[in-house]
Amino acid sequence: MARKPVVLVTGASGEMGHSLIHHLAERGTFDVLAFDLRPMDTEVARRCAATRVGDVLDRYLLDRLMSEFEISVVFHLAALLSTRAEFVPETAHEVNVQGTLNLLRLAVEEARSHGRPVKFLFPSSIAVYGLPDLPGKRKAGKVAEPEWTAPVTMYGCNKLYCEHLGRYFARHYRQLAAQGASGVDFRAIRFPGLISAFTVPSGGTSDYAPEMIHAAAQRRPYACFVREDTRIPFMAMPDAIEALLTLMDVRAESLTTLVYNAGAFNPSAGELAEMVRAAFPGERITFAPDARRQAIVDSWPEDVDDARARRDWGFRPAYDLDRTFNEYLVPNITRRYAAR
Repeated sequence: MARKPVVLVTGASGEMGHSLIHHLAERGTFDVLAFDLRPMDTEVARRCAATRVGDVLDRYLLDRLMSEFEISVVFHLAALLSTRAEFVPETAHEVNVQGTLNLLRLAVEEARSHGRPVKFLFPSSIAVYGLPDLPGKRKAGKVAEPEWTAPVTMYGCNKLYCEHLGRYFARHYRQLAAQGASGVDFRAIRFPGLISAFTVPSGGTSDYAPEMIHAAAQRRPYACFVREDTRIPFMAMPDAIEALLTLMDVRAESLTTLVYNAGAFNPSAGELAEMVRAAFPGERITFAPDARRQAIVDSWPEDVDDARARRDWGFRPAYDLDRTFNEYLVPNITRRYAAR
């Protein structure tokens, strides 16, 4: 029986997975194989050629996928995220590093099987950066890809190491063997804090921005866990999905690196609070910084230099801060709670 050609999306039940699958389905040029620890909801499942429930650490299950499907592109979204990873760092390492290694191995086998490169799209993070202190962060300004890569979180360490793994598989795989080329076309984006209008914040380190809006829409007071002057880059989820799809499409010869920064806007927490107060008059936002979480955020850059992405593959975010807030976040989040 012939294998079915598909694009594999791991972590398919997450918000990025949901959005990506909808966009791939709308293109009509790909059949999607959705893979996650949890069953996919009906809306997502009906947009897919197939769905599978399982663990990226289960190599036998991944082998079974290869026996059934011909995988030409991998979007490896599955990960244990930053806040949770600090409580279970060893587990985070297993999921984030070994899981990525297992998927890279799958990409090697698939490239050999059908005789052409397999594209491997990897969402990395600004957590790979580690600025030494607040004055150093402010002096650094926009940080470029090679700078300040000394992460202070397990998640950041995992993401940075997986970038190196991807580079190894793409450029140096089995370099002493007679047949070394892997066939893996690895491409990564270091995303800033991603803001979605359709997912309830889950306590992530950059979630103070959407948490403010969700609280205000429910008429609840909110105590922000970072200082008012805290500033990191953010991006609306639709731009993150578009960036992944654009990077997938670009010809390999146009790429000057395998890992790209991408940013959109970088308001301070105080500026965000003022926007929320203006949109929801009378709602109370205060600031009660958590020293440990603040230290992590202070190690991330105030902004990123994404000139390479703009030059190499035409990255241009469609959502600036005003559009993200007024057209994307406030209407959709307000609608979510008005229905209750």
